[in-house]
Amino acid sequence: MDDSSRHWSKDSGANTPDSQLSDQEVDQMPISAEERLVEKVTRVVQPESSQDPEDDSTTHGSSVIETPGPEILDDWPEDTEELDLIHLRISDLSILPFSRFKNLKRICLRQNLIIDITGFDSLTGLNELDLYDNKISHIRGLDALTELSSLDLSFNKIKHASHLSHLTKLTELFLVSNKISSVDGLQDLTQLTYLELGANRFRAIEHFDTFVNLEQLWLGKNKITKLENLGSLKNLRLLSLQSNRIAKLEGLEELHNLQELYVSHNLIEKIEGLENNTKLRTLDVASNRITKLENISHLTFLEEFWANSNLLPSETFIDLENQLKDKAHLETVYLEGNPMQKDNRPTYRNKIRLALPQIKQIDATYVTMG
Repeated sequence: MDDSSRHWSKDSGANTPDSQLSDQEVDQMPISAEERLVEKVTRVVQPESSQDPEDDSTTHGSSVIETPGPEILDDWPEDTEELDLIHLRISDLSILPFSRFKNLKRICLRQNLIIDITGFDSLTGLNELDLYDNKISHIRGLDALTELSSLDLSFNKIKHASHLSHLTKLTELFLVSNKISSVDGLQDLTQLTYLELGANRFRAIEHFDTFVNLEQLWLGKNKITKLENLGSLKNLRLLSLQSNRIAKLEGLEELHNLQELYVSHNLIEKIEGLENNTKLRTLDVASNRITKLENISHLTFLEEFWANSNLLPSETFIDLENQLKDKAHLETVYLEGNPMQKDNRPTYRNKIRLALPQIKQIDATYVTMG
């Protein structure tokens, strides 16, 4: 996993003191990197001065940008394989002559005003479709796109992930920031390796059994209360459950290939249940209610450990050495915002360096030699 996909948890805020977070409090939590991750690099067509997605009356100079017609595609050659139509106030796909492009493999239609996604029937060879940040509430009109491998419907108004079961070649599906509460309608997508469901309305992890090829599962910023029903995801390498309502680390016994676990901003009081997750490289338990550093001495491949904004006392420096000193791959620890840092401000960094001489970064600051 590259640096662009790292989480925001290192910079996040304090815990909520109540035993259960309210819906309003969860909604106010920072949106996880799930949202950042889906922001793929695309060519921007609109001039920078006219790209304000919050302004429906955007102007460039003195002229108002009108809803475009078929002529918007006139300058694209017929052998085009990729179309980037970003932030152009497109609302009606049916008037766009997509059938002219026989070799089209990818379309990016981010930040438009699209409600109805019919109009793709001629694009039977399309591999990637990006409809991020539109006004879509119902998934229809994708029947002919059976070659799709990547579909992004993030930041829309979708309540039900229906009419996708025929897209059996999908390997990447992005549904960030919608109103989805279950994976009903997705179970036939057994080739998925990447599933992004952050910032939706999930309250439980249910019916994920068929996603046997899944390598990355993002469920941050939902209302999930328990880690469960993950046993069939044998190939999972990354699991993100930040900003939920999870009180206990459990249910991970079958995830032997897990390399990255993100559970910051939950209600976890103890580090436990990781006995079989010996391949972990990144462990993020920041912004929970953890009082003791324990049960991670067996994680010999650990590279990054984030436990900032917990309740770790001054005695943790001893635990830190006992648990992590022999981890040759460990380079980064985040421990600020704990009593161990607040009560030892002048010596905090030096104590960590003494406990972990191999460390290269403490919190947001790199360790300088000498």
